[in-house]
Amino acid sequence: MTDATSRPTTVADAAADATSAAAAEPLQPFLAAETVVLKAPAQAWSDATGAMGAAAIHGVWAGDTRVLRGHRVEVRGSRVETIAAVPLGASSIRFESLLRGLDDHGADPDVRLSLLREVGTGGVRETLTATSRLPRELDVVVSVAVRPDASSMDEVKAGLPAVPPRDLQVDGVRASWSGGDAVTTLTLTASGSAAGGAGGGGTTGGEDAGGAVRIEATADGELRLTWRLHVPAGGAASAGLEITTVLEGAVVAGVEGDQRWGALDPAPHDDRLARWLHQALGDLSALRMTTTDRPDDVFFAAGAPWFFTLFGRDSIWAARLALPLDPDLRVAAGTLRVLAGLQGTREVTASAEQPGKIMHELRQRPLEIHGEGVTLAPLYYGTVDATALWVCLLHDSWRAGLPDDEVRALLPHLEAALDWMRDHGDSDDDGLLEYVDETGHGLSNQGWKDSGDSVQWSDGRLADGPIALCEVQAYAHEAAVHGADLLDAFDRPGADEWRGWADSLRTAFRERFWVTDARGRFPAVALDADKRAVDTVTSNIGHLLGTGLLDADEEALVAARLAGPELASGFGLRTLSSDAVGFWPLGYHLGTVWTHDTAVAIAGLAATHHHEEARLLSEGLLAAAPWFGYRMPELHGGDAAADVPAPVPYPASCRPQAWSAAAAVAVWAATSRPCACGAAADGSRT
Repeated sequence: MTDATSRPTTVADAAADATSAAAAEPLQPFLAAETVVLKAPAQAWSDATGAMGAAAIHGVWAGDTRVLRGHRVEVRGSRVETIAAVPLGASSIRFESLLRGLDDHGADPDVRLSLLREVGTGGVRETLTATSRLPRELDVVVSVAVRPDASSMDEVKAGLPAVPPRDLQVDGVRASWSGGDAVTTLTLTASGSAAGGAGGGGTTGGEDAGGAVRIEATADGELRLTWRLHVPAGGAASAGLEITTVLEGAVVAGVEGDQRWGALDPAPHDDRLARWLHQALGDLSALRMTTTDRPDDVFFAAGAPWFFTLFGRDSIWAARLALPLDPDLRVAAGTLRVLAGLQGTREVTASAEQPGKIMHELRQRPLEIHGEGVTLAPLYYGTVDATALWVCLLHDSWRAGLPDDEVRALLPHLEAALDWMRDHGDSDDDGLLEYVDETGHGLSNQGWKDSGDSVQWSDGRLADGPIALCEVQAYAHEAAVHGADLLDAFDRPGADEWRGWADSLRTAFRERFWVTDARGRFPAVALDADKRAVDTVTSNIGHLLGTGLLDADEEALVAARLAGPELASGFGLRTLSSDAVGFWPLGYHLGTVWTHDTAVAIAGLAATHHHEEARLLSEGLLAAAPWFGYRMPELHGGDAAADVPAPVPYPASCRPQAWSAAAAVAVWAATSRPCACGAAADGSRT
């Protein structure tokens, strides 16, 4: 992701109680084996039976606060034996269980229990339905034990002990509590509740056709919710609960309804791609958010569970990759406008703000990365690439049909962004963009590979900063050229200056970044503080394609590297060559496969007419997708497909994640259409 805290430090026992595990040693929660439904800013994490509490991530979340951390269903007189979890989309799932203790004699089950869990922007709604084929009435006593919580996202991610709620109150069929920024209400609903998202209808009360209902607080802090369901012969009865949360002082909010997507024309030729797209588009719809200051400007939140907010780089890349299916450009335009509204206007060392700079991350309060000495300002600007990428998205959107008046309103922000690249991004006037953390408590690496060990030499030594990343130069070149095109199109001055600046950057890159190993020439991942080319073969080079930075011969060399077995794992593109000393298949940026990273390379390969290499990498992602239920994670292991029959999960990988979901659109565009994402015939992105 876009935060160094995405890296776990060791292996935790997923079956252990979350609180006792945290007490033994703080560990980041694993995610790969867990089940999630979401509608940002709400999400619900459980095991495959729907129960919550066995894993540290489990619970109901509202924004950056976990409001519930335990959930288990019990039925008097019978075990609840779950036989299936049936996803109904990104925001709902049904858990099907048998109640064999209530059956008559015989081999076939007679009574079943269905738990429908639906997540809306304001919370979670659950409907429990007992169904019987027996020729007599049944009284089924169903209980749900839940444990309120008030832990912050930072605390849970760091593996710290759970935080109990404040002001827990029970009043008949309602309970309420508070903690962090959240005020939560739980309400029991009785039989006949209408299906729908959180906050929908349904009756409440002490008794009706659904039977007696009540909430009791236990001595150990749980709430026990109980219904007596009167199930008619051969019939069914339902009851349920709603959890709604009000977030005080929130800076982001969810978006109601579903995203309208463009037609898949042509239709995917591969069923795996069709399934991936179906899942991905649903996930992207559920990840839409706005800021509370600009409720009409929609963007994609970075991902679940940790990043339900605005991220400059992630939100831009997700919007760019999804652009071919964003027919009214609502997300692209909203992303541009909301980031323009937060564009830097002054120099503030503590937050890394600079005039013209596009922000990295928006939070309600400072973000503390426990144990790493990192604290980020609520509005943090520590990213070296988001500013150039914003310009690229503006140009892409204009070429895709963004109305001229909307583009014209953003031109002052375009000019400020271009000026930032020259005046601040290039801090030493060498014609290249570099970064260094000047706050003393910010991110040490500020490209998309932002973990502390992501930039290293082929022998495993870490590179010293300031660092000039290869892909950042490509983004800057593309931004300068296409920014110049926009200036010309709207009769603004400066276009020739920016084309000249881009030419100088292109020359400097050719002179300084290209290195040679036993296989020949390739672009180094970065220049270090001494302007030495860091001689590691990485996936970063895939981001150079289609930006105009390379000539045709150089593009061919990069394409060959990307398709080689050192980078192409068979399940996607490794972040680091398997020949490097630092390679490890589960190294966060040192050998894993990132879905969006592979997709960016695929789009660039298609744009530069290296279609066989694009097909090879696309096939890798499509081979991986079924193993993840077509919800491709943020990243997965970089083991070779020749060595393992299935991709190895990266256990702490976020999912769904916006740019991983949007990668499906890029793969479709690259493999189903003549050029990737509307790329021009000359190989530059339009």
